[in-house]
Amino acid sequence: MATKAAGADAMNSQWVYRFGGDASDGGKGMKELLGGKGANLAEMGSIGLPVPPGFTITTALCAAYYDRGEVYPSELAAQVTEGLAHIEGVVGKTFGDAADPLLVSVRSGARVSMPGMMDTVLNLGLNDETVLGLAKTSGDERFAWDSYRRFIQMYSDVVLGLDHYLFEEALEIAKEDRGVALDTELSADDWKALVADYKAKVEAELGRPFPQDAGEQLWGAIGAVFGSWKSERAKVYRKLNDIPESWGTAVNVQAMVFGNMGETSATGVAFTRDPSTGEHAYYGEYLINAQGEDVVAGIRTPQYLTKAARERAGAKAASMEEAMPETYVELAEVFDLLERHYRDMQDIEFTVQQGKLWMLQTRSGKRTAKAALKISVDMANEGLITPEEAILRVDPAALDQLLHPTLDPDAPRDVITKGLPASPGAASGAAVFDSDTAERRSGLGEDVILIRVETSPEDIHGMHAARGILTARGGMTSHAAVVARGMGRPCVSGAGSIAIDMKTRTMRVTGREVQEGDIVTIDGSTGEVMIGRVPTVQPELAGDFGRLMEWADTKRRLKVRTNAETPNDCRTARQFGAEGIGLCRTEHMFFDAARITAVREMILAEDEKGRRVALAKLLPEQRRDFTEIFEIMAGLPVTIRLLDPPLHEFLPHREEEFEEVAKSSGVGVETLRRRTAELHEFNPMLGHRGCRLGVTYPEIYEMQARAIFEAAVDVAEKSGAAVVPEVMVPLVATARELELMKAVIDRTAQAVFTERGRTLDYLVGTMIELPRAALRAKEIAGEAEFFSFGTNDLTQTALGISRDDAGRFLGDYVDKGIYAKDPFVSIDVEGVGELIEIAAERGRAARPTLKLGICGEHGGDPASIDFCEGQRLDYVSCSPYRVPIARLAAAQSALKRSEAKG
Repeated sequence: MATKAAGADAMNSQWVYRFGGDASDGGKGMKELLGGKGANLAEMGSIGLPVPPGFTITTALCAAYYDRGEVYPSELAAQVTEGLAHIEGVVGKTFGDAADPLLVSVRSGARVSMPGMMDTVLNLGLNDETVLGLAKTSGDERFAWDSYRRFIQMYSDVVLGLDHYLFEEALEIAKEDRGVALDTELSADDWKALVADYKAKVEAELGRPFPQDAGEQLWGAIGAVFGSWKSERAKVYRKLNDIPESWGTAVNVQAMVFGNMGETSATGVAFTRDPSTGEHAYYGEYLINAQGEDVVAGIRTPQYLTKAARERAGAKAASMEEAMPETYVELAEVFDLLERHYRDMQDIEFTVQQGKLWMLQTRSGKRTAKAALKISVDMANEGLITPEEAILRVDPAALDQLLHPTLDPDAPRDVITKGLPASPGAASGAAVFDSDTAERRSGLGEDVILIRVETSPEDIHGMHAARGILTARGGMTSHAAVVARGMGRPCVSGAGSIAIDMKTRTMRVTGREVQEGDIVTIDGSTGEVMIGRVPTVQPELAGDFGRLMEWADTKRRLKVRTNAETPNDCRTARQFGAEGIGLCRTEHMFFDAARITAVREMILAEDEKGRRVALAKLLPEQRRDFTEIFEIMAGLPVTIRLLDPPLHEFLPHREEEFEEVAKSSGVGVETLRRRTAELHEFNPMLGHRGCRLGVTYPEIYEMQARAIFEAAVDVAEKSGAAVVPEVMVPLVATARELELMKAVIDRTAQAVFTERGRTLDYLVGTMIELPRAALRAKEIAGEAEFFSFGTNDLTQTALGISRDDAGRFLGDYVDKGIYAKDPFVSIDVEGVGELIEIAAERGRAARPTLKLGICGEHGGDPASIDFCEGQRLDYVSCSPYRVPIARLAAAQSALKRSEAKG
């Protein structure tokens, strides 16, 4: 046996665990060690389901293999031999025996599902001698040689590194020569000739013959599966799904069962519920006289599992329910058993060998956000799980799929073809025909639709970059469909009428032609493919979504606010359940075309008197803004940040703007240029902005404070609601800065209250966005009634990284493990997080009633929300469309922490 071995290993390490044949060394609770596939195979065997016997090489071995420089521990070979003996004993066949050979599959199995990302080898153990024994014992020469050609093709691709298109091309030529369209129409002699052709290609490419020794084949496959853990496609998938490289993969070696032994044999993939919609109905596909790879690779378009699904689709080929009724009934019983046992929707692979059902895999199925919601809520209503478990089962980030528009049903559609509705949602974009182009054009800010004959794991980067995916081949459980659903990308698969020409980079269908760059639209809910862009409509958020959010709101402690300053954003946030505004950026109001002239007059003024004249023009506009916001928020807290950006951002930059401003303000162009030059800053982020503007020009903050309090009093008088404005002073570094600004705000508030004969409660606080402010929080809390952590700028100032420039290198930093995640997406807990912790502790020490929240983009990130829950902050604030994500994430964090405490 060809293995590399390390010398001094602990001889009592268990690297191999058996399953099947009354021997289950593991179970479903051992996914970290055995991977999801291995743990569930052992579990299925232990509850009496028909599982072909096998053994699992652990994820710990994967880690040891790479730690030792791709060298196996010395005791592994003996344990693998014992594992083979276990299989041989159950099956009654011998591995490598020419007369009656045991054949095995070698599959990966990480602790979480990574569909299509790692490698599999089937029919291992076949060679020029054992194929004759298989033909004799099976009584089917055609089946034996078909299995051998499949093995050579798969092993050459996965283990020997040859391009599988070499073999696909030879197969297509063979079918053309014989005048047939399907693989199943080729005879035993055809397969024999093709095997000879395949072996010749291997020897021509590698300079050595295809390996005939079964032991060499086995160790080659084991090494290839471990090697695929560090393949580029696996790395990309792990990065996209936050899967640590240190987890590793297990390897599962299992006795082969054959779905390609004639018309009483089949293979299939099924879900116990619809993974696209969540409907409580079996969902799946099968192929008669085929092996599993034919289904998942999309090489052949499979048939429906149930009669109802076939009739809905208008398909003619018999469903499994109709073609194999007895086996279907047995399979349905297994579905129900597994769903009750695992208490979750299951994704199942099965094979029928000459009428006998075998279970090859079960795992919690990948599902769309819509399906996840429905399945979780339905299972809670059915009593299978609790409402708390339902909350924990929905990925908050996946809700993003539900919160954005879908195609307008009343809009005209230029439909050119229809495929299978593989992943719901809709998208429009420029047609592209390869993943590299998709990634490049997406990186330039363009929406793209990736169109392929079929996708493979190597397309992962292009699928992630694309807005949607269209394939000519493959079914509802093909690679494209499964990965697209997991990513939340709309997908139409199996659109067999389209023809893709990679030389001219065009797609032709029904007399129409789409060139690369032409706009197309796909609807993953109907399978329709359209030319041109189709308008969209907003989603309705009720039903299962509303029910889950109700449950979540009863479990979370953190309040969820929104970052908004326009009426539309405020209304959207209220619709999504926002409990107030955590950040209203007043400078956004200043950029309005009707106001920018007054703003520029204020900036250009040479003295306070001139500034006050211009500010008087802005006062009624600001008051109107705040009045509308207070009315929409209907008594909920509203945190309003006073002017923050440097003044030069409001000044003209183009020649025509200089002339326009000079004319409207009555100031000469040269004077305007001089004033602009005076205000120019080399590093404006750390320049004359935030409270520094208020210290220099307190009349600006005075005007804004007056607008806030006048609007609050107006709304309170009109509606009777308890309007509670929270006035936030930005960029404070010292307590004295806040003291000065608070005096301006309080003085203005009292003036308004005296004028209007009415008082109301309000808070004055600050945004903590500088490390010094975090460290001196005790003194600052003497003046502040709330802290709002501006995590965007706090991250920039703490790490010394410009967010605008970080894209050039942060990806490398994450790849190299310098930061676990992009610190502008998820809070850098060790650095920025510690500053927040220090500020919260010191601030509360000075003022126990201090209100604490965050208002950076991290407020919509589940991991950052969990950090905020751990710090016992009072609220998070995020953009309107991320409010439901934050609500669910806050509930999950509270539940998990409650469970951890016991």
